[in-house]
Amino acid sequence: MLSPSLATWRLAIHVLAAAIWVGGQFVLAGLVPALRKVSPDATRAAARAFARIGWPAFAVAVATGIWNLSEVNFSQRSPSYQVTLFIKVAVVAVSGSGAAVHQLVRTKVALAAGGALALVGAVTALFLGLLLLTGTG
Repeated sequence: MLSPSLATWRLAIHVLAAAIWVGGQFVLAGLVPALRKVSPDATRAAARAFARIGWPAFAVAVATGIWNLSEVNFSQRSPSYQVTLFIKVAVVAVSGSGAAVHQLVRTKVALAAGGALALVGAVTALFLGLLLLTGTG
């Protein structure tokens, strides 16, 4: 069996935290229609419950992302790698900002826009992370 390195653990923690953040949003999106039929309070309770897990996961993903960045030798990376990384960081910020808007506002338009930005940003960041990991830049 291969022995995991510190880099393996760092990446595993990053991927786990990202999976909780992204996957949890999909789960909530699937549950919300059923919860609305039960009670508007059920939707809010589920959202609060996810926030207790989702925000710490987001923080861990950001922290391990910064740790991952500290290990990158940018002088050996192509400009396309660097641009992709910049875009990934930007969409992570969009995802977190969208989720914060979604959590803090009460108008339907702002809730929808925040939720959409959170999920689209999260999925895009996930894709770009895989692109960076598997790319040759």
